Amino acid sequence: MIESQAPMVEMLWEPHDPRQALDERFGFGDAESAGRWVAAMLKEHWGVRIDSCERIVMSGGNAIAWVGVPSGRLLAKWSVVLERFPRLMETARLTCWLHGRGLPVSAPVPARDGRLQVEVDGVSMGLQREVVGDLLDTTDLHQVRAAGVLLAQLQDALAAYPDADQLLASAVAFEPLTARVTDWLDSHADHLPMAARDTLRGLVISAPPDRLPRQLVHFDIRSANILWAHGEVAAILDFEEARHDHRIVELARAAVLLGTRYHNWGPVSAEVRAEFLTSYQSERPLTPVEAGWLDILLLWQALAMVPPGDDPTGWGSSVLSQLSQETAE
Repeated sequence: MIESQAPMVEMLWEPHDPRQALDERFGFGDAESAGRWVAAMLKEHWGVRIDSCERIVMSGGNAIAWVGVPSGRLLAKWSVVLERFPRLMETARLTCWLHGRGLPVSAPVPARDGRLQVEVDGVSMGLQREVVGDLLDTTDLHQVRAAGVLLAQLQDALAAYPDADQLLASAVAFEPLTARVTDWLDSHADHLPMAARDTLRGLVISAPPDRLPRQLVHFDIRSANILWAHGEVAAILDFEEARHDHRIVELARAAVLLGTRYHNWGPVSAEVRAEFLTSYQSERPLTPVEAGWLDILLLWQALAMVPPGDDPTGWGSSVLSQLSQETAE
């Protein structure tokens, strides 16, 4: 590195000391040694000489470093969680394929030997170009509508991904939606008002048969993973949660979680949720069975966000408002 200044280190969302995490999780005694290691990795495997390592952000056993090069900035992402290495390789391949299809994603930069993900000395690292933009602003309905349309387009692309089975967990068992919601009510909802649980249970009983196809979906569509720039979505980020599920489940989850970022997660307004759903359906109309399940899944996902005890960001009151509206209708 040309600059010897130590990078700033921070946690993405955990309330831990970042310098302690840097040492205990990744084996670096200080930020400067971590920056030197990143520079050495990029020089050896990508042939990239960096000017500076500006910032390192950690989450679990994963880290991202922002590095400066003459042409701009790159992001080096690495993990020390060995069991995740095969999945990281597959998500890199998926992202590269989506980029080739014209979807706005942050495509991996191949290493000198062509690998999209380099595994060495207990580390799996990938490199991307920085996509400049701001996190999706859910107070701007134009951005919300664009996100809804793009989700439909992304799902269409993911349905055509030829290697989707590589992101299917081994020995996975797909439960019907009815069983999934009912099992959740039986095992995770004791802290919720009885009226809310009874309402959801009753809706499930009267729901149409859930003969819905499954496909590969992103499953983490929210403000923290959508960048906006120059009047359009600049990138959909972080495909690490990609899985096989119903499109309508992802749609409901995204509509509920759309405004969430890294801290102090809170619900979006009913207007924002409606705009997002309407824009999605303008690109891809729901089937009759999906339409019959939408309100059920929206309520399920909203209830799943209500924490036990204190609720500083208002998930509980948002659900009560949703229930009141459904009762009035």
